[in-house]
Amino acid sequence: MSSETWNRVQREIETSVGANNYAAWIRPLRFERCEDRTLQLASPTDFIGRWVQQHFADAILRHASEAGIDAARLVCTAAPRAAASDASRVPSSAAAPAPRVRSEDGLDPRFTFDAFVVGKSNEMAHAAARRVASGGPVTFNPLFLHSGVGLGKTHLMQAIAWELKETRPEARVMYLSAEQFMYRFVQSLRDHTTMSFKALFRSVDVLLVDDVQFIAGKESTQEEFFHTFNALVDQGKQVVLSADRSPAEIGDIEERISSRLQSGLVIDLHPADYELRLGILQHRYALHRAEQPDFGIADGVMEFLASRISTSIRVLEGAMTRLFHYWGLVRREIRVEQIPDVLADLLRASERKLTIDEIMKRTCEHYNLRMSDMVSARRSRSVARPRQMAMYLAKKLTPRSYPEIGRKFGGKDHTTVLYAVRKIESLMQTDPQLAEDAQMLQRRLEG
Repeated sequence: MSSETWNRVQREIETSVGANNYAAWIRPLRFERCEDRTLQLASPTDFIGRWVQQHFADAILRHASEAGIDAARLVCTAAPRAAASDASRVPSSAAAPAPRVRSEDGLDPRFTFDAFVVGKSNEMAHAAARRVASGGPVTFNPLFLHSGVGLGKTHLMQAIAWELKETRPEARVMYLSAEQFMYRFVQSLRDHTTMSFKALFRSVDVLLVDDVQFIAGKESTQEEFFHTFNALVDQGKQVVLSADRSPAEIGDIEERISSRLQSGLVIDLHPADYELRLGILQHRYALHRAEQPDFGIADGVMEFLASRISTSIRVLEGAMTRLFHYWGLVRREIRVEQIPDVLADLLRASERKLTIDEIMKRTCEHYNLRMSDMVSARRSRSVARPRQMAMYLAKKLTPRSYPEIGRKFGGKDHTTVLYAVRKIESLMQTDPQLAEDAQMLQRRLEG
């Protein structure tokens, strides 16, 4: 296999995986050799090599086979300087996809599936969104995505809309926020056009509504939303929703609405783990390199950022963008020791302060309880044990005192909290399942 053949294979892979994935992961690779049915490629970093082997090996080997290369195995080894110089020679126009413009319904051209980096914390949500976007039969309706700020739910919502607009242009796809839904509804009441409003929303094929928690406490909007939701589902039309919490935890919303929102597939997008955060930074770096091939950052910078910024993907991407603009001013390689000065405010804001409320929420999700159970006086084991677990985690993961923790749990005495902590510590020595629960919850909470 020659370098020319590998170049042809790369072009086929770009068509298969998309321009952004290609620019981030495939373009930096360099052909080394193919022997003993093993295709060996050089990558700029160990991380890129591992990611390519895990996520793109099948596609690479398939296209290599179609090009006449007899390879059954892919191996990527790190060769930073060689691969980096190879990538820097590629003109920026070669990697830049045809730009999308913001659509009339407010879809952001950056929020596509190609630009979404998949990891363990979001792979289920990504797979479900892809299923909806495929336009084929879906066994769940609605799809309900929920997470904290900046973890990708809006990105996936808009990616579904973009994909459907391109693959099924005849389909009537509507994306909007719950706030926009309310404003349109109020305007229809004021203008006496409620029938037109109903006809518009109930004639779509796919309805995507972001930030559904906004309708909490707004009775008339809830009522209209409920009827619109029912009408579409009954017609077999797809509904995709998102919120900052699960349907069961949205306060001031009618029980019948909460029940219907939970009737489909509900997915929580967890905070990105270290590997995903590093992958996102690699992806953003590749996009900036496509724009400015001379853009350079020293070894260790991305690892430093991935370890220090863990609360929001949006902040993580913003950090790389800021480094790109800083580089544009100084025009020299950015080193780790410069980061605390250049990104001082982002690093301070990203020093995550875990709250007892968040611990209670995650524990409730894990054990399928309501937040009200945490502060109740119920003593049944199905409630008491998770409550003790939450108290244990609150004491371990926050600086709060026993009395402060007790007050958050419905005014419990500090001795109750002390007993709970000691009880969980004791049970963890003899109950492997409970010990595993504690470790899993701690990993999720620490992100």
